[in-house]
Amino acid sequence: MRTLNQIDLSGKKVLLRADFDVPIGNHSQTRPVESPQVLPVEILESFRIRKQKPTVDFLLNNGATAVAIAHIKAINSFKAMISELENILGREIELIDNLGELGSRLSNLKPGKLYLLDNVRNWSGEEKNDELFAKTLSTGFDLYINNAFAVCHRKHASVSAVAKFLPSYPGFLIEEETAQLDKLITMPKDGKIFVMGGAKASTKVPVIKNFIGKTRNILLGGVIANDILKARGVDIGLSIADENVAKLLEGLDIGHKSLIMPVDFNIFEKKIYDIGPNTIRDYVNTIGAAEIIIWNGPVGLYEDPRFDAGTNSIAKAIANSRAFKTIGGGDTIAAVDKLGLLDKFDFVSTGGGAMLEFLAGNRLPGLEALGYYK
Repeated sequence: MRTLNQIDLSGKKVLLRADFDVPIGNHSQTRPVESPQVLPVEILESFRIRKQKPTVDFLLNNGATAVAIAHIKAINSFKAMISELENILGREIELIDNLGELGSRLSNLKPGKLYLLDNVRNWSGEEKNDELFAKTLSTGFDLYINNAFAVCHRKHASVSAVAKFLPSYPGFLIEEETAQLDKLITMPKDGKIFVMGGAKASTKVPVIKNFIGKTRNILLGGVIANDILKARGVDIGLSIADENVAKLLEGLDIGHKSLIMPVDFNIFEKKIYDIGPNTIRDYVNTIGAAEIIIWNGPVGLYEDPRFDAGTNSIAKAIANSRAFKTIGGGDTIAAVDKLGLLDKFDFVSTGGGAMLEFLAGNRLPGLEALGYYK
């Protein structure tokens, strides 16, 4: 991939794919909500936004004008978030409400200023990867920069199709993510472990397949552990599991010696909500002996204090480990950040699904558009 350092940015109009999709609430609440009614909203976890700052600063400090495009799932508009975004990025941000306004404003953009097009997923052409929509987005710009690794696995217009119409470059975050995650795949097997949990088992199976033989142990929790236990004939009661487990796990050696399963659980109303004390002890011991640790997905319902012992214990054990340690996924980051341990990790990926797709060895459309793959 070409890099930002190769570009003369002075006077350039840059279309910047940023990542502002973060958990939010209103100022009277302490937990995420889907549609907060009180304005302005509160950003509950700002890691992804903070990771945009080095690229934004580089662009604007080198004479470019940047119009950021991003999405937010929890609300329809960024209007309620602007003041918080400004505080985190340390920049005044001018919101552009719609595409028509974007076209008319391009000739009057001020160098060194940051603009933000409102929620790009409000337009149907975005998720359809519509080329006409992408061309409309790109018209009048000199460069396109993708700095949103977390959406690189999406074949969306602002991630994929837009690169057909502009010279395209990765932001600093994309460069960091690809370098670090590629290193995790190629690092020696000895001493390397993967801790895997969470609720989306379908995204975990391809990673397990790719890492069997590339890591010493894969410690499992969450729904993927339930699925494998069910496939092995274990009664998991009313616990959450995928309906067609046989199809989901097809091609995976569920008896492989590197797959480490929970031996006990925290069960409530016939449902597994967390790993049990013996499993916690075993996992913590394995973590303590590791030299390279990758973690994606809580091992229990960490949001509930009754079921957070497994996730919290693993977070503390990894944070205190001398290993090279990496985490990714929104829930994993939130759980670690809640404990104030985020700065103890050597690398924190902004990607959840994108991180897993990359580690599974799949081609990501956003990276393909930037020329990452030879």
